[in-house]
Amino acid sequence: MDFGFTEEQQLFQRTMRQFAQNELLPKYQERDRTAVFAMDVLCRMGDLGLPGLRIPVAYGGADTDYVTVGIACEEVGRGDFSCGNFLTATVIAGEVISHFGAEAVKQEWLPPIAAGECAPAIALSEPHCGSDAAALKTRAEREGDCYVLNGEKSSITHSEADVALIWARTGGAGPRAISAFFMPMHLPGVAHSSFNDLGNRCVKRGSIYMDNVRVPAAYLLGPENQGFYTIMNEFDYTRSMLGLMCLGLAAQTVDETIEYVKTRPAFGQPIARFQGVAFPIAEALTLIDAARFICYRALWLREQKMPHTKEAAMAKWYAPKIAADIVHQMLLLHGHAGYSDDYPVGQRLRDVIGIEIGDGTAEIMKAIICREAIGREFRSY
Repeated sequence: MDFGFTEEQQLFQRTMRQFAQNELLPKYQERDRTAVFAMDVLCRMGDLGLPGLRIPVAYGGADTDYVTVGIACEEVGRGDFSCGNFLTATVIAGEVISHFGAEAVKQEWLPPIAAGECAPAIALSEPHCGSDAAALKTRAEREGDCYVLNGEKSSITHSEADVALIWARTGGAGPRAISAFFMPMHLPGVAHSSFNDLGNRCVKRGSIYMDNVRVPAAYLLGPENQGFYTIMNEFDYTRSMLGLMCLGLAAQTVDETIEYVKTRPAFGQPIARFQGVAFPIAEALTLIDAARFICYRALWLREQKMPHTKEAAMAKWYAPKIAADIVHQMLLLHGHAGYSDDYPVGQRLRDVIGIEIGDGTAEIMKAIICREAIGREFRSY
């Protein structure tokens, strides 16, 4: 069994660590305070090839392996967690369009996505359904060479994106009547609004509204009425990506806390000498390593074209949970300073909690694990 990265992956990891530390981390808190995401950051990520990691070389991408994508997510999560949200969205959109988009769509849109010049959103959830994604109500009716879309998407990361992947009902009830579309956000009839969130403020989570939006039929992704199954299967690995983002955030917080406790005095000595301070750090480092293994194993399984639904659900449940717990504990080790915005620990706690909800709650992940381990006939939903 090989638990190490290749030399190429190690070099990539070092490059990403340097980028996160030098270019993302310094303005992490500023982007939270202003609630504005600087598009130049996305363009800089494009210069490094990050948005195009899963886009074919012919369209300006890198077409790299899934483990390398995980490395990018973990390291970007160390610098600016919100930037990690943009990274996952662009990687997902790039792969979906690459696999299911018409050639004209790929030629027009994949190069700017790969370059970080076009920010995509993944729009599946609706006001009445999040976990029960197959219950969506947004409709798409075929009219000549267009589909006319009507409905609302809610809790969408980066609702102010340039383009969006939209799931809409093209038939009757159930998941077998859902199609997927690529929708430029500048089309007539598209509107959006943003939420006032606890964390991840600059990614502008919110709603997308469609009022008789005419989307060219060529922007259908995959066969009609098969969008739920053919494309939803692409999302298993994103759960590991999100998990690694959380672990990068947690690891960075632990590293900073170690430096803090080595210099913070109490009772005439650095508090790092007290077991009550040092032991929680030891526990955090152990939990991060355990969760990291789960995430990278799921990505490795996908790369080998082996089943990984259960492992991806484990990653999505466990990594955000322990990351939130660890950041909370590190905040306490900072004392009153951790409760202020003098340090980014509080912001990280606010940010990481969002991933405990988005893209599948802990309860849904556990249900998936049970379904895969015990059998679909015993599932409770």
